[in-house]
Amino acid sequence: MKRTRMAFAAWLLLLAGCGPAAETDVPEQPARAGQPMDPADIAGRMALAEGAAALGDRETSRRQIEALTRDYMQAIKLADTSRAIDHEAARRAARQVPGVRSVAWIDRENLFVIVSSNPARSYATIDAVCLALEPLGDTLGVVVHLQSGAAIDPDDLAILSRNCQLPPGDRALLQTSRAVDVIPAEVQAQHRADNPGATLDRREWERRNRDAMRTIEQSTPEM
Repeated sequence: MKRTRMAFAAWLLLLAGCGPAAETDVPEQPARAGQPMDPADIAGRMALAEGAAALGDRETSRRQIEALTRDYMQAIKLADTSRAIDHEAARRAARQVPGVRSVAWIDRENLFVIVSSNPARSYATIDAVCLALEPLGDTLGVVVHLQSGAAIDPDDLAILSRNCQLPPGDRALLQTSRAVDVIPAEVQAQHRADNPGATLDRREWERRNRDAMRTIEQSTPEM
């Protein structure tokens, strides 16, 4: 009976390393949190952990249990503080993303990014920034705020914000929403009402943008 159990455990470990080949024609997407755990994955990882333990492979058993824990935390949208992202490393990585002009941390969770053109102010750019941060730790603890450095009208001036692993407007467990618009939405709405079809004065926008970045730089040790 013991031999049968050990043989089954060895078969499970072998099977774990023989997954399907990765798709090469599908664009890479950032990790997504808030999804329910797959019962089949849970059962598979438990079986692998038990099988490894039966073979005396404590390291593999530990890795499977840790993976289950990470999956559970991701399902309930709880960031892993033990894998918090280093701020300076994140700034360097984000600045390598095409179209990104400058990067600064507002606080420990909120990353402010300015792009060089209006088309780059998109959720696709946020995805690219988040993918660049993934090797550094758990991106569920990061909210990216994206602004165009070329904006001259209220629509392009608006900041796009999103948690790296969640839909727009959603936040991780225990994470608070933070508004970072240089010009509040109500002021933009009043501007539209008072000046139909008008655009913001570019020199005024550039002044406000410089002031905002200066404030962030002065209050952010990483910069």
